[in-house]
Amino acid sequence: MLVLGLTLGATVFAQSSPAEPKAELLWPGGTPSAVGQEDADKPSLTIFLPRPETSTGMGVVICPGGAYEYLETDYEGWEIAWWLHSRGIVLKYRLGPRYRHPAPLQDAERALRWVRHDARRFCLAHNQIGVWGFSAGGHLASTVATHFDTSDPKAAGPVERVSCRPDFAILAYPVITMTNEFTHQGSRRNLLGENPDPKLIDLLSNEKQVTHQTPPCFLFHTDEDEIVPPENSVLFYLALRKAGVPAELHIYQHGKHAAGLACTDPALSSWPNQLADWLMRPTRGR
Repeated sequence: MLVLGLTLGATVFAQSSPAEPKAELLWPGGTPSAVGQEDADKPSLTIFLPRPETSTGMGVVICPGGAYEYLETDYEGWEIAWWLHSRGIVLKYRLGPRYRHPAPLQDAERALRWVRHDARRFCLAHNQIGVWGFSAGGHLASTVATHFDTSDPKAAGPVERVSCRPDFAILAYPVITMTNEFTHQGSRRNLLGENPDPKLIDLLSNEKQVTHQTPPCFLFHTDEDEIVPPENSVLFYLALRKAGVPAELHIYQHGKHAAGLACTDPALSSWPNQLADWLMRPTRGR
């Protein structure tokens, strides 16, 4: 799921109706390494656009969670796009067990390239394209934030010549590590299979892949999360801090996994406000 652009505030939202969301295939000519021609074989972007006069130039690619098996596109997709005031793109990426790594990463990288390549069409700044992932979608977002390439000027297509590095990453109760102690076993199994190579486990344990080039990150988790332990966010934050990457981490004491925006929880629902402050802060990025 991909969301483009950013305007925060219910008043602005009420005064400016967004364009009707539309879906576009990531690869209109056919998905690389597709195993069939069904809907599950066709990753796409659902694009939520504001009116041009309200665009801030910021765009966000949203990766819903679902353990790499299904997509929670309601409260971790469409709802997020509306919260961003219809300035986002929701990514439908390929899932296990039909697809394993690297298919989801290929889809996320293609989404970021695609949005950056078409930034002018969407009234976006090419250097203000971020990624937002929830749970397993948070793993995908953290993967593209640590395994990106900047560009390939010799690539055959113009989209592939554009960088897939996100300019910032938002990680909500993310799966980060693939190691046994703190991983979400279902996500690991769906992404890597039953008995993955230890080298692949290390490669996709993203706390081990952070460098000084990793983009600035905002992380949110809860201490009560029994599905994806908060150590996932803590490990990633500590790696970001060690690498000198700007980062902000919020861990709430109460709250279950898959809270989304937590609209019905008076305490937990403050986390999107923390994110909004971070997004608007000039010192967020580099």
